[in-house]
Amino acid sequence: MSDEDSKLLADSLVTADLSGTHSHGVLRVPEYVKKLTVDGVDPMGKPAVVSDRGGALVIDGGNSMGQIGSAFAMNAAINRAKTTGIATPAVRGSNHNGALNYYTEMAIEHGMIGWATTNALPTMAPEGGAERILGIDPLAISVPAKNEHPISYDAAFSGTAHGKIRVYAQKGLELEDDWPLDSEGQPTTDPLAAIDGLLRPIGGHKGASLALIMGVLSSMLSGAAYGTELGDMKNGPVSGTDGHFFMAFNVEFFVDLDDFTSRVDKAIQQVHNTRKAPGVERVCMPGEPEFEIRIQNTEHGIPLGEETLTDLVSAAKSAGVNVASYGLNQYE
Repeated sequence: MSDEDSKLLADSLVTADLSGTHSHGVLRVPEYVKKLTVDGVDPMGKPAVVSDRGGALVIDGGNSMGQIGSAFAMNAAINRAKTTGIATPAVRGSNHNGALNYYTEMAIEHGMIGWATTNALPTMAPEGGAERILGIDPLAISVPAKNEHPISYDAAFSGTAHGKIRVYAQKGLELEDDWPLDSEGQPTTDPLAAIDGLLRPIGGHKGASLALIMGVLSSMLSGAAYGTELGDMKNGPVSGTDGHFFMAFNVEFFVDLDDFTSRVDKAIQQVHNTRKAPGVERVCMPGEPEFEIRIQNTEHGIPLGEETLTDLVSAAKSAGVNVASYGLNQYE
């Protein structure tokens, strides 16, 4: 990859780890190295605008890593929304793009609301089904505030993400009983059984329906692959077929930005000051714990599991990196 692209990709992974979202952090490096060296993703792929109609853009990712096309798309949305108020890039020709709040929070720096969704490999069944035909197709929205942390929501429409199950498997922890089903469609708390099974949608048919709609927006507006067209968990994704959908809302096209962010602060403070249920010490806004973990980890370092470090070193060695120069010999 070019220096610029590799730095952006690395930054997206480290930012996820800084926030405690290890399912989308450097745990992904071995998978990404394989994508770039074996599975057909183009390390030099360059995204480009292929259709431009006012605030509606279609972007082809050029089979680049998903982070590259996604950052390109959100930057295009932000720049366009400066003159159109709202801009909506639909992306095709892309790949796995990591934590979505990395892109939605880009909009906050410009006094805008960021919105992002993506398709994903099918790991979920529709309500009443027992077959992987739906992705968990997450949604992220970030809203600027004045003095408080921004509101930053980023979650899939399943009880958990597949990457989080992998983290639990690495740590030998049991899963929450409402997160997955095994391959027979039965509830399980065993992460190894869950990896081969089904993720459960949040809220039953509501979560499954919202995931389906996010999949439609992420794929059919740009011509990207939908659902099982992406590939499967056994054989992996078909490179260059992922799709994403982004939006940037320029607040100043609606109301005064200072008034808006002041009101967002008040909404946040109202949540902080709400009467708490028994045993609850604090009520948080979406993204608030992650912002605070990010501050702590920036100061004290990111805690990573030994298996993640071992896998990272193995991937580095496979690419010809001299891991000894990084003091990581104990993980060889």
